[in-house]
Amino acid sequence: MNIIKNRWTRRAAKLLVVLLWGFLMLRWFEHRCVFQPSAAIAAEAAQLGRPAEDVFIPVDKNGKIEAWFFPADSGSALSSRRVILICHGNAGNISHRLELCRLLLETGASVMVFDYRGYGRSPGHPSEENTCRDAQAAYQWLRQKGFPATNIVGYGESLGGGVLVELAMREQLGGVILQSTFTSVPDLGAQMFPWLPVRLVGTVKYDSVRKLPRLKIPLLVMHSRQDTIIPFVHAQKNFAAAVAPKTFLEIRGDHNDAIFTSRPEILTAVKHFTIP
Repeated sequence: MNIIKNRWTRRAAKLLVVLLWGFLMLRWFEHRCVFQPSAAIAAEAAQLGRPAEDVFIPVDKNGKIEAWFFPADSGSALSSRRVILICHGNAGNISHRLELCRLLLETGASVMVFDYRGYGRSPGHPSEENTCRDAQAAYQWLRQKGFPATNIVGYGESLGGGVLVELAMREQLGGVILQSTFTSVPDLGAQMFPWLPVRLVGTVKYDSVRKLPRLKIPLLVMHSRQDTIIPFVHAQKNFAAAVAPKTFLEIRGDHNDAIFTSRPEILTAVKHFTIP
């Protein structure tokens, strides 16, 4: 009897180890899919050929994140009134967003882009909560810079859309721009990996589609039907969930090409969106 009991105990222990290993592997796989930071700096802010501030902003107790702030042209009508805060996507770092900064600066507003912890020269590790706290730290830096809360417009690119929607839940913003972003990570994960129990075991949510109905600020949604990473239907669902005032712009090109293939359309839409 003891032999049988010991045998079942050993089997149960082995099963527990296998399940634990599987759970940890899913956690690792989820994190690797959601966050793909790069420490390599491909360019510097000065390469944009205009004034820029390269700053390190404190986050939490001992952390810090790098951010680039580009003031608007002195002759711009929006120079002292509007700033666009970029929450970038899950890969690379701020050095890969210079062209996006260049585009948004043409609207006449100031522009700020920051790196999440673990990206570029920002030490630490990214997580859903950390990215949202990092966005709050960048937002507070702009407030201390003198920008009124309602003059800060958020621009969320891909994963940054999830970060931005949460920022808008925590802080007052003048508007939210979502470009090529998802409804939630579980929704996207279930589409990309239908054979995995994403909704059951996933811990990273960025559940934008459930938060958007609670935002009472202007919204601009931009997405391409040619997006092979985040399907167009995500933008449609986000837009349907949001309350007015809201605008939808269908852009062209694949996920990472939109700011090049639809540059004039994006520039016009964002410029009209940021003008008070």
